[in-house]
Amino acid sequence: MEFSNRELAVIQALQEDLPLRSRPYRIIAEKTGMQEDEVLALVRELQAKGVVRRIGGVLAHRALGINANALVLWAVPEEKVPEVGRKLAAFPEITHCYHRQVPATWTYNLFTMVHARNRQACLDKIESIARITGLSNYRVLISIRELKKSSITYRIQEG
Repeated sequence: MEFSNRELAVIQALQEDLPLRSRPYRIIAEKTGMQEDEVLALVRELQAKGVVRRIGGVLAHRALGINANALVLWAVPEEKVPEVGRKLAAFPEITHCYHRQVPATWTYNLFTMVHARNRQACLDKIESIARITGLSNYRVLISIRELKKSSITYRIQEG
């Protein structure tokens, strides 16, 4: 997909933290040499094209007291993955839910991240999710330490 210089400028700006102001798009407009209404129109166009899916905040979960998380590996029959995946993704404690292609010798094909205030609450929540969904074959990998956390930044070049 080809992007205009104006689109590229807005895409780059949207990948950064939005200014904590009542009119963040006005500040983006000033930085990109556009008017606020032009930036907003470009954002709507990029959303309509499917380039921008959503704009949302990312919370610093540790600052909110969410100090434990776990990667949970679930063994789900392939034909049930769409149904079970939707059920798992509906739990508010689950922030990521991925179906992955795995080697034939590997049992676990559905992966989720579960978050809670502490390790025990995380384990309790996972047990509750397993009970509610009827899933019994799973493994839990509790995070020990956060080594890197960042949002992805796409470097889009002109065609």
